[in-house]
Amino acid sequence: MPKRLRFTRRLNIALSEDAYRSLKRFSEEAGITQDEALCFLFEHFGSVTDDQALPHRLRLFKAELEERKR
Repeated sequence: MPKRLRFTRRLNIALSEDAYRSLKRFSEEAGITQDEALCFLFEHFGSVTDDQALPHRLRLFKAELEERKR
């Protein structure tokens, strides 16, 4: 029997416009709500990310972060 999906935590999150559009597009294509999409992505984080590309993409993001905050 599958685990019951219960939203036990509420987060007030801030997203960039690009991140919000990606989340919205993903949830619409999958036919689920944005809350369900975030749950899926974080519950299956290890299997939906490329272990080789993740560290590189994170380094690039961190290098641009200060400039993007302005």
